[in-house]
Amino acid sequence: MRFDILTIFPEFFGALPDQGILGHGVVSRALRTNLASAHIHDLRAFTHDRHRTVDDRPFGGGEGMVLKPQPIFEALEFLNLPSKSARQTIHPQREAVILLSAQGKRFTQSTARRLATLDRVVLLCGRYEGVDERVSQLFCDEELSIGDYVLSGGELAAAIVLDATVRLLPGVLGHADSSRYESFGEPDPPPSATTPGAPYLDSEMRASADSNNAQPPRSTNSSNGILDYPHYTRPADFLGLSIPDVLGNGDHLAIRRWRRQAALAKTLANRPDLLLTADLTDDDREYLATLGYEAPAE
Repeated sequence: MRFDILTIFPEFFGALPDQGILGHGVVSRALRTNLASAHIHDLRAFTHDRHRTVDDRPFGGGEGMVLKPQPIFEALEFLNLPSKSARQTIHPQREAVILLSAQGKRFTQSTARRLATLDRVVLLCGRYEGVDERVSQLFCDEELSIGDYVLSGGELAAAIVLDATVRLLPGVLGHADSSRYESFGEPDPPPSATTPGAPYLDSEMRASADSNNAQPPRSTNSSNGILDYPHYTRPADFLGLSIPDVLGNGDHLAIRRWRRQAALAKTLANRPDLLLTADLTDDDREYLATLGYEAPAE
């Protein structure tokens, strides 16, 4: 998978291969193993005046400056990317040009999963008061925002989109299910009502539920639209705080149940909005009710 990032601050991503976000962690691993490639392009290289001007005053007056369309157009032409309408005809659903903007749609895990299926993603980093609207109209397949706040530019947003997407590519993470069994992971199929402990078992655990409860739990039930459960590691007691007793008693079904309920409690505390669309079982709803959660009337 190829990423192209258009920015007026290419140094943000690192002047050398082992610097910046491209030289660390999962992104670096993906680049080193050729599972992905990232190419940084300086928009000022596509200007033609001595000051390498990429912005100008907005028509109609007002504060700030706006990124001009011409350098962006020439950068996309250099990358052999035709207009949006022509690209959708030539390479439908295989590449995307994305403008990172506070006016864009919310970037989510499902967006990252969709982008990870493409061959190429071009990320255009906005700056100043914004980007000439004709850029979006003519060249961008979509506008994305990473949250309900305003950044000074799109570089941080591009880094987030890059990282969130790259880690979903096959072979990048150490285990194929690592990106599934976490907050906002892909949902499991609905559990069978006759399977013992079904609300708390992922698909693999349900398959082995009749094996004397011998398999250690890897997850609850994917995340199914809620946040991940709390995680603990050694030491069992740290600064007077001990791990929950259930995690050390060897009862795998009890651990699964605790993890599911802990995930529900954390979601209720931090992101109650997710509960409105989460895949909840009757047991989930009963437990949430004990925490004081009242589902809105349908």
